Amino acid sequence: MNPASVLVIGGGLAGYNTARELRARGYAGALSIVDPAPLPYDRPPLSKEYLLGRRGVADIELSPAAWFSEQGITLVTGSVVALDAATGTVVLENGQTLNADAVVLATGGSARRLPIPGARDPALFELRTMADADRLRVALAPGIRLAIIGAGLIGAEVASAALELGATVVLIDPIDPPLVPALGPELATRLHLMHADRGIEVLTGLPVEITAEGPVRTVHLESGRSIEADAVLVGVGIVPNTALAETAGLETDNGIIIDPHGRTSAPRVFAVGDVARIRAADGHLERRAEHWENARNAGAVTAAALLGQNPASPGAPWFWSDRHGVHVEGVGDMAAPGTSVVRSNPDGSQVVFRLAADGTMAGAASIDGGLAIRAARRIIDRRIVVAADLLADPAVDLRKLAR
Repeated sequence: MNPASVLVIGGGLAGYNTARELRARGYAGALSIVDPAPLPYDRPPLSKEYLLGRRGVADIELSPAAWFSEQGITLVTGSVVALDAATGTVVLENGQTLNADAVVLATGGSARRLPIPGARDPALFELRTMADADRLRVALAPGIRLAIIGAGLIGAEVASAALELGATVVLIDPIDPPLVPALGPELATRLHLMHADRGIEVLTGLPVEITAEGPVRTVHLESGRSIEADAVLVGVGIVPNTALAETAGLETDNGIIIDPHGRTSAPRVFAVGDVARIRAADGHLERRAEHWENARNAGAVTAAALLGQNPASPGAPWFWSDRHGVHVEGVGDMAAPGTSVVRSNPDGSQVVFRLAADGTMAGAASIDGGLAIRAARRIIDRRIVVAADLLADPAVDLRKLAR
């Protein structure tokens, strides 16, 4: 395609990395990013180091302002309210219009709301943006009673941080343990038990209503149990921001439908990151990926497609999380059919490997086992068949098995 100008709508990691990759690949045309935030920033620290006050705004910027000037990338502060997919013209909320040969939608997602009475109370907390984290951090004074609905990655990370800040935390999730599809039952159970070990009250239940009396919010569970709290955080996933694409006539289905190269149903419009959903070559729609690495890789893939280049294969998907002083990583598919092999190391770290019926590795997850996950990723990508007894033996060097 090699357009003369590219406009990226959304300054999250996927949008930022699309622009960064375009310049890294030699693109010399006009390049702009439109986003409500003045500078693109990294979101994973929002529920961890940033919330704890250990990293500031400048620490989580994806690049300083000077870098964008040096790269000739124009940052436009604002929100896009309309897109003409045929002409590449967009309209901002202040009435300004912009035009480009190619438009990349990196509009991300918004926090999912619970479908229960009281869920739209503006006093409730969510965590998607820096502003959300700033608001939550102000509320997390020592002694505050915090109820968290949703014990996934965000909920668990905030629970850990809030406890460290002196809050009394109740963590609520309808599933026990959560995150089994991402980590497997062995590690998901161990991680979930850490909450209670650290002093967090963990409840398995389904919220049915949230009521307010003055500054106090009460979460009512289906079981009849009620939890009073000074603050309630709802962390139950995201919904993709497809409204702009829908009004522009693009094909959507729980995400903007793209091909494996980021192309939407409109020839000059691409989509990347959390908002995008790939239709594979055989026609089936893949599950949207909402992880940090997917956002980074999608930017690279789309930049290459815009320039008629071929990107490197990203390999098996990977994610990480931190809580209660431990580091969690996962790679590949821990929900794939097959069997699990557990490696328990003398230092307390643990790795679980997911093996398919043909002996190839489908996935791996670890607690404090980053090096093992890197080796597992090579094994997955190269489809190396490794004997289960070798994987389980902590005396066997995984790096040698990955060669």
